[in-house]
Amino acid sequence: MSKKFLVPLLSGAILMSCVAPAGSPEVTQGPRILAMGDSMMAAHKVSGRAVSNYVARSLNEPIQDHSMLGASMSYALPITGAMGLNIAKQFRGGAWDWVVVNGGGNDLWLGCGCHGCDNKMEKLISDDGKVGKIPSLVSRLRGTGAQVLWVGYLRSPGVGSPIESCKDEGDELEKRLSQMAKSTYGVHFVSIADLVPHGDRSFHGLDMIHPSLKGSAEIGKRVTNYIRKVDPIR
Repeated sequence: MSKKFLVPLLSGAILMSCVAPAGSPEVTQGPRILAMGDSMMAAHKVSGRAVSNYVARSLNEPIQDHSMLGASMSYALPITGAMGLNIAKQFRGGAWDWVVVNGGGNDLWLGCGCHGCDNKMEKLISDDGKVGKIPSLVSRLRGTGAQVLWVGYLRSPGVGSPIESCKDEGDELEKRLSQMAKSTYGVHFVSIADLVPHGDRSFHGLDMIHPSLKGSAEIGKRVTNYIRKVDPIR
């Protein structure tokens, strides 16, 4: 073969090597949003109607959900299968655009019965929102470059709930979480203090603790609206 034909053939081969073959699958990107937390976030995961499922459908992108029923900021169980009960251990690395997380309610309800919880509250988060288990976790999450969205505490409707006595602690926890978000770049807070109208049982399940399907959807709606406001490309 003459040299004058060899050069065009080589050039064509090089160009063809830079073009994906017709019909080749597109490279897909995995989930860029991670959900973590306790039963408020995990309720209805089995049926695909948890908070994260609502957000995933609304934003039209997949979400990886590590939340777990019964999880808290305080548990430190060495059993591998139960590591997710410690909310901090639900983070297993990775590159995320957003981490949506909640927690603290079980620490206050189960840890001190929502009575005389000053010491427990301080361990979770200080009055200025800068010290404690929650700020420590948030700092770790922010260190990856992710935006961190902490979701507030689901309130009792004021009737027939075992967590009725936790209202004051819930208010104090949300106040501190809000302060943390205000003073920390890349950290956000969505309150759900006003989500449940007084006397309205429809936002809770039969146990009057965990969110109903409606409750999870409404929490998901608030999370979605917030992310869209801050991150318009979603």
